Amino acid sequence: MAITQKITSNLWFNSNAEAAVNFYMSVFKNAKIGRRTYYTEEGQEYHKKEPGTVMTIEFWIEGQEFVALNGGTEFKFNEAISFIVNCDNQEEVDYYWDKLSAGGDPGAQVCGWLKDKFGVSWQVVPTILTDLIMDKDEERARRATRAMFQMKKIDIQALKDAANRKE
Repeated sequence: MAITQKITSNLWFNSNAEAAVNFYMSVFKNAKIGRRTYYTEEGQEYHKKEPGTVMTIEFWIEGQEFVALNGGTEFKFNEAISFIVNCDNQEEVDYYWDKLSAGGDPGAQVCGWLKDKFGVSWQVVPTILTDLIMDKDEERARRATRAMFQMKKIDIQALKDAANRKE
């Protein structure tokens, strides 16, 4: 498949890029795998990988192109970069939260953010959240924002209830 995006997210995994890509394929219904590249003897002094080991895998999630790289242990994921999953309803929030957080770091769960079992950070966000925290009624927005900061997984009804509660 030809590259169709100007900017593609490259995810550096230690040596489990294939497992990560397969996991993401199981979570997202609109997902596909593209081309793979393999390490050779060329550059082995740098990459230190056995020839024939998967180097990269192209994949798409919801039309967004990614590349997974088996790069080694030099770099780790952190929360400075995350992927936002916009959800239309609580059912979607629950689905993506449950799937992506399985085996991940429970200590990294706050305000809709989570870290999956590969260390990748995700934000599972209902689309109504932005509307509530940017409400023209500043008190309503403040109450919704306060409620959000008290949550791990976002609860849409609890956000609406908080926004509508009069203090």
